[in-house]
Amino acid sequence: MATDLSLRSRLPQVTEGIVASYREIALINHLGHCPLPSSQAVIDITEDLKEVLFPGYRRRQNLNMENVVYYVGDLIDSLHDSLTEQIARALRHAADIAGEVCDRARVADFEKQAQEVAIEFLETLPSIRRKLASDVKAAHDGDPASKAPDEIIFCYPGLEAVTVHRIAHELYRLGVPLIPRMMSEWAHNQTGIDIHPGATIGGSFFIDHGTGVVIGETTEIADNVRLYQGVTLGAVNFPRDSDGNIIRGRKRHPTIEEGVVIFSNASVLGGDTVIGANSMIGAGVTVMSKQIPPNTLVTVEKPNLRYREAS
Repeated sequence: MATDLSLRSRLPQVTEGIVASYREIALINHLGHCPLPSSQAVIDITEDLKEVLFPGYRRRQNLNMENVVYYVGDLIDSLHDSLTEQIARALRHAADIAGEVCDRARVADFEKQAQEVAIEFLETLPSIRRKLASDVKAAHDGDPASKAPDEIIFCYPGLEAVTVHRIAHELYRLGVPLIPRMMSEWAHNQTGIDIHPGATIGGSFFIDHGTGVVIGETTEIADNVRLYQGVTLGAVNFPRDSDGNIIRGRKRHPTIEEGVVIFSNASVLGGDTVIGANSMIGAGVTVMSKQIPPNTLVTVEKPNLRYREAS
């Protein structure tokens, strides 16, 4: 394809204009600072962790109890190094936006802290596996379309989103900035299921179909809960201080007790909302700032349908 040189000569001016915008609009630059966590590195870490959590299902097959020790050992060694680097970057960034001076000694402190957090996180992987096993069983037991637990692991977006959430939640719990949210938003992009890493979710959790499910940061979900597509566990509003700034750190999202089922496109909203144990929330219902007693069925009143001959 021929290039018009007179048009191409305008490209340096285009570059100058873009760089000038970096000076003018600093809010969306990260120049001259310590490096941020790498999006690709965080995705790679997440994929490696899924390989550890579900051995034999993903990249490497033909594993057995003899060779899996070496395979997982290599992964864990690599994950320790990758996590340490990315967590140190996240800690430095958090200090930077807090206005702290990050001299060489402080950077060394971040690296030491990151290594400790990485080890502590990796030690939670057996516990995460136990919860995921309960999630797989709940999905298989609760879905007549499932032929075997293997199908859940290979195919179900709900399990994919919950897997990433259980990883991200442990990092969130350990005080790691930014990275848990990067993981959860990547899973959101992959599955259409949006779970904030701060949400607390018990075992035997099943999201059926899953598209459009939203679970907010301060949501608390007990064991044996099932959600269907389009469910929102969200906030009603955001309290503000006298200057109009959002007050952060308060409980804004509902509490879902054990054994609850919430059907498609229902919305359960507000930090003071509690859905009592073994209750069912019907499709399309909105529950806002309510205490629903245990063993309650909540439905929308049946609409009046009209039928007429098609023209």
